[in-house]
Amino acid sequence: MENWIALNRDNWDERARPHAQSPDYGVERFLTDPDHLSNVIRFDVPRLGNVRGLKGLHLQCHIGTDTLSLHRLGAQMTGLDFSSASLEQARALAQQTGADVTYVQSDVYGAANVLAPGEFDLVFTGIGALCWLPDIKRWAEVVAAMLRPGGRLFIREGHPMLWSIDESHHDKLVIGYPYFERTEPQIFDEGGTYVETDHTFQHTRSAEWNHGLGEIVTALMEAGLQLTMLVEHDSVPWEALPNQMEELPGGEYRLRDRPWRLPHSYTLQAIKRR
Repeated sequence: MENWIALNRDNWDERARPHAQSPDYGVERFLTDPDHLSNVIRFDVPRLGNVRGLKGLHLQCHIGTDTLSLHRLGAQMTGLDFSSASLEQARALAQQTGADVTYVQSDVYGAANVLAPGEFDLVFTGIGALCWLPDIKRWAEVVAAMLRPGGRLFIREGHPMLWSIDESHHDKLVIGYPYFERTEPQIFDEGGTYVETDHTFQHTRSAEWNHGLGEIVTALMEAGLQLTMLVEHDSVPWEALPNQMEELPGGEYRLRDRPWRLPHSYTLQAIKRR
């Protein structure tokens, strides 16, 4: 069986620098504006509430723009990612902005091997993270293990219904991929990436898994967390379905034609039971 973690790590390692250099991640804005927040974090500020003084862990932090944004809101942040190249960019951004953020390298399932369990008030996961994990139950167990009793998970993700849409159809919504978690991944071979860049990629294959919304919620409940928020949105912070979406203020996109047909993303919060 192919090593899917290694395959995806190679994919993300190569994309780290082009992502940091792309205007879509807005790294330059972070350097010039000390109050700037990523689009993902800014969108959820009203739901996120006060995080000042909380000890936070960002799982699958990539180049650290969401991690830095949570730090700017007052949280004491640690970012975790399996890509050394991504962490190099994240550390550079933190250093250039004077942010006291800690970054550690590990895949999600190994978080307890590099960080002390039960120490975090907040675990955060952002857009486009869960699809790289083969087992949502193991993920939920990691989240529960890292949180202190009473701590919370806060996540905004692409909706699993959106992930099931075949984006190669530009005039209709076609369900082409699994909605529910499958043992075997979907293998994609794509030469580009989701941000603007002129980089020519060598590592083009990736392995991905979808997880139904019910599977995610059930996994968290079974791991000892209590759901306190679940809001579905009719927008996402990137053009997920090319030629079918319109750009909204704040960097969000949604279907031009009857956007109420499709849940685009969701925000979820769950508290670890005391």
